[in-house]
Amino acid sequence: MVRVEKIDEVFMKVHCDDGLARDLYDFFSYTVPNAKFMPSYKNKFWDGKVRLFSLKTHKIYIGLLPYVDDFCRERGYDFTGIQDVIGEKEREKVSQSWLADLNLPFEPRDYQIDAFNTAIQYGRQLLLSPTASGKSLIIYLLTRYYNKKTVIIVPTTSLVEQMTKDFQDYGYKDPICKIYHGQEVFDSPITITTWQSFSKAPKNVLQSFDMVIGDEAHLFKAQTLKGILEKMKDTAIRFGTTGTLDGTEVHRLQLEGLFGPVKKVITSKELMDSGTIANLKIDCVILRHTKQKKMTYQEEMDYLVSCDSRNQFITNLVGSLKGNTLVLFQYIEKHGQPLWEMFNPMVSRQKGTLHYVHGATDTEDREAVRTIVENAKKKNNVILASYGTFSTGVNIKKIDNVVFASPSKSRIRNLQSIGRGLRKTKGKTEMRLFDIADDLQCDNYTLGHLKERINIYNEENFSYEIQQFDLK
Repeated sequence: MVRVEKIDEVFMKVHCDDGLARDLYDFFSYTVPNAKFMPSYKNKFWDGKVRLFSLKTHKIYIGLLPYVDDFCRERGYDFTGIQDVIGEKEREKVSQSWLADLNLPFEPRDYQIDAFNTAIQYGRQLLLSPTASGKSLIIYLLTRYYNKKTVIIVPTTSLVEQMTKDFQDYGYKDPICKIYHGQEVFDSPITITTWQSFSKAPKNVLQSFDMVIGDEAHLFKAQTLKGILEKMKDTAIRFGTTGTLDGTEVHRLQLEGLFGPVKKVITSKELMDSGTIANLKIDCVILRHTKQKKMTYQEEMDYLVSCDSRNQFITNLVGSLKGNTLVLFQYIEKHGQPLWEMFNPMVSRQKGTLHYVHGATDTEDREAVRTIVENAKKKNNVILASYGTFSTGVNIKKIDNVVFASPSKSRIRNLQSIGRGLRKTKGKTEMRLFDIADDLQCDNYTLGHLKERINIYNEENFSYEIQQFDLK
């Protein structure tokens, strides 16, 4: 006999014998990708694994109840206590009259209503839906439906402002408390905050919310974010939204444990086929360098960002593109600054506008860039931005081209970055991505990263072409 007991709104306890406990401990243990490169692993302080079940306390996240249930039943154990953990939370689907009373400026799409109805059945859900699918509207519907004291946690200050504006556009009239540096904190039914600011809140504040929503929830595997959710012991209603997971099982299970089971709302390909978002055309551009000796990863990156002919190619490419272009880079001083200096005369000749955004750019200035590009009559803006500021969540509809100026193999970063340009506007039906890779004519890292990105494109059913150019 196996019995589960609810401890709080974060953890449950599995009452079982020592043998099954050991099996659960092993089953819910996962090796972290690239753990061998981490200092704690190299210094032998950590074995590189995440363990979601405690052998000492028999505690595990409540959100993993379905996995524990399946694991025990497959081994012939009777399983009890489920109702004690999930409670009586199932609700009926929302009526059309309730939706009509919200007076939304447009009709929600069928998949948004379906995701919303699934989420309210038990009050816990991890909604997996790509950029431009309207996650903020789903969040708004959930917030209005429950009508409880709610905190929405986002990764950046720009997203605090953007989410606030989205709610106002949907028709929300009451003041929204925004928490980040320099903002006034006041009591409000809805609080929108960065996780950095919220992590500093006193324990009694963290535990004062009835409902928590984690936007861009893929970032919640970070220790600080995980700590926030674990401290909210009395917050029963939990939802996470994200455009993508990183593909590892441990990442998915951590998020499901904190928020609830995954609900795949819709895919980017389905949105393209239905005409909801712009079609995506990917040009994988391989730059052939003169033969180089084998380097370490960091040596290779330093070589690439300082390569004049490579930077000139990017400058010429951006200068040849029509419409608004977002260029994403990784290193500010090593790469962003040189590109900015090269872009300036090129953009001036074309009578366009160059915007340079990185970590040190104020939130107000980032929001101003987004507003300028959104409202500009001329489509000749170039946004040169670091991945950290513009790869996740930022909503700029009038982006026609995206250029990956720095190589990356991160599944999340790549898919989130692609999403920056997929929103449709009047006259825009296609977005072009220029994925720049490098062949050093040796066994080099960044060419291998391109292969991993192509695997992602194949998995997402994105069409792409590969072109090669020799650098002089």
